[in-house]
Amino acid sequence: MPEKALADRVAIVAGASRGIGEYIARHLARAGATVVVAARSEEVSDPRLPGTIHSVAESINAEGGSAIAIPINMRDPDSIQSCVDRTVSELGRLDIVVNNAAILVPGDIESVQDRHIDLMWQIDLRGPILMCKAAVPHLKAAGGGHIINVSSSAALFPGPGPYDDPSIGGLFYGTVKAGLERFTQGLAQELQSEHVSANVLSLGYVIRTPGNVWAQNDAEQPNLNFDDADWMGRAAVWIAMQSSAYTGHIVFDDQIRYWLDGID
Repeated sequence: MPEKALADRVAIVAGASRGIGEYIARHLARAGATVVVAARSEEVSDPRLPGTIHSVAESINAEGGSAIAIPINMRDPDSIQSCVDRTVSELGRLDIVVNNAAILVPGDIESVQDRHIDLMWQIDLRGPILMCKAAVPHLKAAGGGHIINVSSSAALFPGPGPYDDPSIGGLFYGTVKAGLERFTQGLAQELQSEHVSANVLSLGYVIRTPGNVWAQNDAEQPNLNFDDADWMGRAAVWIAMQSSAYTGHIVFDDQIRYWLDGID
């Protein structure tokens, strides 16, 4: 990919204090974008969840990129609006929005707690919708831009039964991610005349990120040997490099990896 292909662009990456969001933020910065590292984590309160918005932004700047840290709570509409407002006020524009923040909730239909259902849909679906709502006027003002909503193969419909392994679910997480994908394609239809693209970047396999293995990790002596999410970062850059005509796609990072094989 061309070096500094995203120079002069400003990107918000929500959920960027660690894991997939951190890799996306790093790769956007390496491609020349000024990146807003946005998440709730301003200090490490759980050893299983290393990294903060400040440590990621500082690391990006140390390696020659450009990043600032802005806290955001994806459950709080005012916090989302404030993050977008601060971005435009401090950096002058907004070109790219990546909605990566998400949580998994434990339990099945009988054991899941009501508060966990509320938490999940507020962060995984309502939050990205409100982020897009806050960002769209600024993307239009910039002459166009890119919205990238992060999903996973959990959103794929399991189809009719009977099922070989009914224990494999994704009942709650898959439901909200399927909703996010439908929202993204509807948004793409609505914004195509404004040169604002909306696409889904989906993860086709399990990455051992801090958030993904949090519940299984030992709180006293956590295993911090996490997987990298390098190709999710590269895939996000590839999407952000496309023209606004590339919109409404649900693309998996390994597909983009296949397309890019041999280019670099």
